[in-house]
Amino acid sequence: MTGYEMFWPIIAHVALVYALYGLLSYRRQQMVRAGKVQISDYRENRSEPPESLFVKNCIANQFELPVLFYLCCILLYITEADNLIAVILAWVFVALRYAQAFVHVTSNRIRYRSPLFAAGYVVLGIMWGWLAVWMAFPNG
Repeated sequence: MTGYEMFWPIIAHVALVYALYGLLSYRRQQMVRAGKVQISDYRENRSEPPESLFVKNCIANQFELPVLFYLCCILLYITEADNLIAVILAWVFVALRYAQAFVHVTSNRIRYRSPLFAAGYVVLGIMWGWLAVWMAFPNG
């Protein structure tokens, strides 16, 4: 390992956030062009159409649990606990975020979205557990 593997999942998640912002902009432009809303309606954002509201809510979700993910990744790196196990867990978390985001901005079916969130929640909990064990027993 080169020492920076722990940061690639973070970069991948940031790419997801940027893609979602692009999608939000696109969908809002489509709503304005279709005459469903006026640009001024987005100033206070009180009645956003579902097509863009789902994306807006998905973006908000990317700044909730993932904040703990970023912190955990950085702490895993600082404590040198960023081994293969930690990196795999980080990639699994990010993959689950991508899957959850896909469901959120397409069908937005809770039936599918909720288990993906729960799985990411568990994976992130395992990452924090890994960090705690690593710090509690630094010499094995």
